[in-house]
Amino acid sequence: MGMLQEFKEFAVKGNVMDLAVGVIIGGAFGKIVDSVVSDLVMPVVGAIIGKLDFSNLFVVLGTAPAGNAMTLDALKKAGVPVFAYGSFITVAVNFAILAFIIFMMVKQINRLKKSAPPAPAATPATPEDVLLLREIRDSLKN
Repeated sequence: MGMLQEFKEFAVKGNVMDLAVGVIIGGAFGKIVDSVVSDLVMPVVGAIIGKLDFSNLFVVLGTAPAGNAMTLDALKKAGVPVFAYGSFITVAVNFAILAFIIFMMVKQINRLKKSAPPAPAATPATPEDVLLLREIRDSLKN
């Protein structure tokens, strides 16, 4: 039962719960960033460069069977080795955007932490015997 109790204490610690929430939110946030990259950013970049879809940029490393369409999906299904550098470009842009957004979030959080004034230190109450001794001292001075 000792190990089960240790595991329970570990699992309900604040850090573990925060990590679990972070992983779940990170997964959802990753999907949002993936959509932003594939649906908004890459079409604009593709229009500027001249290609509309980076995911279909590839180099065929083997011989393609005759009669097959020369699309990335068709070649992969046929078992032809392909060097899919377009997918890598998409993932790299996705990572750069995600890293930038996380950097900006951390920067804002750090700025908010710095701007909060420190709480004033509470002075402990003076004990009653010290107050009485001070009163006696003051009365002896007179």
